[in-house]
Amino acid sequence: PYHISALFVVDLAEFRRLSVGDRLREIYHGMAGDPNSLSNLDQDLPNFAQHQVTIKSLPEEWLWCESWCSNSSKPSAKAIDLCQNPKTKESKISMAKRVVEEWVDLDSEVKELIGEEGGRLAGAGGATKDEL
Repeated sequence: PYHISALFVVDLAEFRRLSVGDRLREIYHGMAGDPNSLSNLDQDLPNFAQHQVTIKSLPEEWLWCESWCSNSSKPSAKAIDLCQNPKTKESKISMAKRVVEEWVDLDSEVKELIGEEGGRLAGAGGATKDEL
């Protein structure tokens, strides 16, 4: 099957025992010569490697993405991937404001904190807001 998710759960003991990291590096090195093969590294590498490394997809609730998940499954999502929708090419910020209810408030809070910290540092002769 084609694995879309960029989120993986790994049994580290088994991963190390089977030298999976070494195999993935070898596969990556083989793919790196073709500039088109790594355009979606998080998908291309595991999908190409799945014949040598056992990969099972997690249920969509683990990484919800508007491009491939249903809206009805969004409330049970454990993580939301602001993946690029090839049909709309919408910016990540615009998508975040639309898809993640809390985004606007959290973004404002972070900007306020950066502004306060930048002002404090500039007043103390430290970094300016632009240097943070």
